[in-house]
Amino acid sequence: MTTLEEVLAEMRKNDRICPLPTRWNQLYKILIRSKRDGEPNPKAPVILAAWYAPGVCKIMRLQEHIEWAEAHGCLEEVDSFLKVLPEEDWHHGSYGR
Repeated sequence: MTTLEEVLAEMRKNDRICPLPTRWNQLYKILIRSKRDGEPNPKAPVILAAWYAPGVCKIMRLQEHIEWAEAHGCLEEVDSFLKVLPEEDWHHGSYGR
């Protein structure tokens, strides 16, 4: 069984900030499919016009998405998705970008 800490560690390796927009949208769709009736959607990924936000904003939103996945029973699916993303499908950099 995958833990929240393991998925967060996978997210942070190699100076990763977040998946690139197309991939992050795919991850978001996993979350939406796991939403229970009557619940609000998770917050949107930091893509499109928001892509120019600082890296720390993207890191925090991705962490929120992973925590949301744990709370809604799709952490394993999110973990599997992130683990197979090639490194070139990740945005990399420092927290200050």
